[in-house]
Amino acid sequence: MKKLLFVIDMQNDFINGALGTKEAEGILPAVIEKVKSFDGDVIFTRDTHFDNYMETQEGKNLPVPHCIKDTSGWELAPELEKLRQERNAPVFDKLTFGCKELPAYLAEHYPEGLESAEFIGVCTDICVISNALLVKAFFPELPVSVTASLCAGVTPQSHENALEAMKMCQIAVR
Repeated sequence: MKKLLFVIDMQNDFINGALGTKEAEGILPAVIEKVKSFDGDVIFTRDTHFDNYMETQEGKNLPVPHCIKDTSGWELAPELEKLRQERNAPVFDKLTFGCKELPAYLAEHYPEGLESAEFIGVCTDICVISNALLVKAFFPELPVSVTASLCAGVTPQSHENALEAMKMCQIAVR
């Protein structure tokens, strides 16, 4: 059985681009070290939008174009992209907060089951929580955790709120 590390949306636009925060910039070195040292499989996600972003529901609610496919803001942080390639780790381009393809991928690639699933990345309060809850819903007996110090939210308060919500859903917060 394998341990999994999910690196959620560590893309340039969320680190130092259109929706970047000092908290996201601050966790990047530790996220890189975590990926380097992780003893298990790593899966990356990329928030993915298109030129029509402002016409979508998300664009109307968050009118800041970001993570437009094939732009530099859409790309993973360069150090993480290098590690992803070295590990031959999959990356999922997700069109929604939660990656709808993850449950089927996990069921197909890990039929023997998983030891654990750990989540890190951004934004704690949007995509990290969505994907952690998605995995927990499909694999209720799988120990799912989130490492708080390796996540950043839209704001520090919304980060903390998301951590509390995950605790209530039996996701371990470290």
